[in-house]
Amino acid sequence: MRRIAAAVGVTPMAIYRYYPGRASLLNALADDGFEELAARLDIKKLFGGVEERLTKMMEVYLEHALQKPRLFELMFLKPREGARSYPRDFKAGRSPTANLLLQVVESGMHSGHFRKADAWEIVFEMGALSHGLLLLYLGGRMAVPPAHFRAFYRRSFRRFIQGIRK
Repeated sequence: MRRIAAAVGVTPMAIYRYYPGRASLLNALADDGFEELAARLDIKKLFGGVEERLTKMMEVYLEHALQKPRLFELMFLKPREGARSYPRDFKAGRSPTANLLLQVVESGMHSGHFRKADAWEIVFEMGALSHGLLLLYLGGRMAVPPAHFRAFYRRSFRRFIQGIRK
């Protein structure tokens, strides 16, 4: 908390007025990140065909992670109090980002574009693919330039989407 206070130019006690401890501060940062990401995803889910909308939404995840890697790590990869877990929190509608992906996946199933399956499983698998690729790239496990990684990420999602088509 002292380092954070120094970085933003306030006293540690000023931070404690708003956040009782480190865990609540980290959750607030993650929640803000989810709100921002959900707002960007919400716009993309509205236009185009089902596959186009999903592709645009996964592109938002990609750019969010590459632009804010530490926030992405906090939001999706770091264990923290208050983090949502699958399936309980997701199926209860508590994930602001996954809920938006679910709407598009379900619309694809209802229209007959995608095979009928557990839509939450599909959304979680898409997230696992995205987060796994991003984790490997951000962790230095993929020795490719950014443009090559972006192309690989896109190809991976095209293959995934082909696999859920009817």
